[in-house]
Amino acid sequence: MQQKDWAGIFPAITTPFQADLSVDHQVFATHAQWMVKSGCQGIVALGSLGEAPTLTREEKIQIVKNLRQSLDPGALVIAGIAALSTAEAVWLAKEAERAGADGLMVLPPQLYRSDWRETQAHLNAIFQATPLSCMLYNNPIAYGTDITPEQMVELRARHNNFHAVKESSGDLRRITSLKFLAGDSLAIFVGMDDVVVESVAAGAVGWIAGLVNAFPEESVRLFQLAQNPPSKELDALYAWFLPLLRLDTVPKFVQLIKLVQQECGGPIARVRPPRLELTATERDEVAALTQRSLSSLRSLQ
Repeated sequence: MQQKDWAGIFPAITTPFQADLSVDHQVFATHAQWMVKSGCQGIVALGSLGEAPTLTREEKIQIVKNLRQSLDPGALVIAGIAALSTAEAVWLAKEAERAGADGLMVLPPQLYRSDWRETQAHLNAIFQATPLSCMLYNNPIAYGTDITPEQMVELRARHNNFHAVKESSGDLRRITSLKFLAGDSLAIFVGMDDVVVESVAAGAVGWIAGLVNAFPEESVRLFQLAQNPPSKELDALYAWFLPLLRLDTVPKFVQLIKLVQQECGGPIARVRPPRLELTATERDEVAALTQRSLSSLRSLQ
């Protein structure tokens, strides 16, 4: 995988569970294939939306193996690398490579809010663990560690396999600043669904998407329109999509997105503790929003 491959839409795929809460690998493969056939460039597994903290080591590696086996060679498989310790993150990176991953999405240390010296040492160890192409995931809102554009450029100078950034600070100035500092040496991805159009206008070339799990064709179309001059079609599609896209930026985003995909005929909305199923009121609200969106979608087609 090369830097040029970091472009377009990569779903942060949800992890489907069976009734006993074991991973449903068959449904997982079918879901991934559907999104790739709808125009996505590949799949990002083992992310926050994929409930990675609840997965065992064995489950994570099996997910990567099954993804690689079930998707066409041209579809890229990206493994999320997040861990409490550097040693665990390095282990996961190496095993993901052996399992067939094409690239890695790398997070700073989990729980511990490291300073830059510590964050850099953690990231250096992961980037050096394999030759796989790497994306850095910056989400200071969720994880408490902020990596600045200047620090990203410093990392890029040290690692030839550091090719992309998923920027989830919600600050569009980060995208314009990184683009100015890094030029074309880093591919910038938007990581928050409800700022995708603005982020593309600011210079993002890719999207790690959440609601794509329920609406892949609409997500692909929105991204394509955002890459072109403003249009009435873009405005109409974004206005339709925004109420759903905003579900990606709240604490229960996993439960909410899984329920939307279930309402759309996708995998069942089961989650693993500590997440619990939505309350009846929450379910009714999201189900109603999804059904309204499905109904009004017909007027856009």
